[in-house]
Amino acid sequence: MFITNDIKYLGVNDHEVDLFEGQYSVPNGMAYNSYVICDEKTAVFDTVDASFTDAWLHNLDEALSGKAPDYLIVQHMEPDHSAGIHALMDKYTQTTIVATAQAFRMMKQFFGQEFEERRIIAAEKSTLSLGRHTLTFVTAPMVHWPEVMVTYDDVDKVLFSADAFGKFGALDVEEDWTCEARRYYIGIVGKYGMQVQALLKKAADLDIQKICPLHGPVLTENLGYYLNLYHIWSSYGVESDGVMIAYTSVYGHTKEAAVLLAEKLEAKGCPKVVLCDLAREDMAEAVEDAFRYGKLVLATTTYNMDIFPFMKQFIHHLTERNFQNRTIAIIENGSWAPAAARTIKKLLENSQNITYTETGITICSALTDENKADLDKLADELLA
Repeated sequence: MFITNDIKYLGVNDHEVDLFEGQYSVPNGMAYNSYVICDEKTAVFDTVDASFTDAWLHNLDEALSGKAPDYLIVQHMEPDHSAGIHALMDKYTQTTIVATAQAFRMMKQFFGQEFEERRIIAAEKSTLSLGRHTLTFVTAPMVHWPEVMVTYDDVDKVLFSADAFGKFGALDVEEDWTCEARRYYIGIVGKYGMQVQALLKKAADLDIQKICPLHGPVLTENLGYYLNLYHIWSSYGVESDGVMIAYTSVYGHTKEAAVLLAEKLEAKGCPKVVLCDLAREDMAEAVEDAFRYGKLVLATTTYNMDIFPFMKQFIHHLTERNFQNRTIAIIENGSWAPAAARTIKKLLENSQNITYTETGITICSALTDENKADLDKLADELLA
């Protein structure tokens, strides 16, 4: 498949994987992307997962009509992109690897060697001429590993973006980009917003017409849309107007409060209400929604003088990813010693710019008329 007259796609679709990185459900599979620029010299961008090395090498052989590539550009050393390095270097003994110094150190860890006789160490804004095409290497540490770099091609105005702008899902499945890209970003890159912001500032100086990520489709139109979403996500801004209600419930009383609040919000005109049972919904989906909306309601029971395990896990996922800049309401339930609100605030004490609603609700076993009146008051406060 041609991306431009000189750039070809070499990647593969994986429909065998069920959990990406051992934790993220990928019902539509995964794409491992690789590309090659054909010029006076040829440059391959990244390899693929170990399960598909043979298929990828076949794609490369067809793209180059059996010719050896001059360069292998290694932008990211995670094994889903680097597992084929050794196979390529064994097959094509004249190929030179281009990567950051830290990437070569990781090659030593993965493969037992750093290819000292066949390498070029890329530094910030160093360049490599292929003939007509000149590649510029831009370091992108902690997006989302420390060795990462991205590459800009000045002829076709293409940014090879490593894991940035990637998404879950194989390329032979039609699905909305934004939902699976958001879940991918928040889950995998979300902790490193500051570093993504630094990369976006570097990218602002480049005339980018296409983005070629290591997962997901090549982005060729309306790039401002994707860049804006990455700015929102990496600055921990609010993407969509609405309220997420995340709850856990043992005997149904806390769920009753969450459902009643959702009904009140919808009746009062809330543009979007997301109701999430943390014991049953995919945790990555729940975390994605918490980052998407500006207001979050946490409804849970006191449990062993702590909070219910699924709620604790959920909050851990949020804080691990630098959750911030949000309004939070708390609904706690406890039959003899309610402690959930205090526990939640303790767990979130290091999160920046968290505003708690004035209305907090304590349920002692079952909902009372006073609780229901307070839920109505809370709905008004969340919509103010």
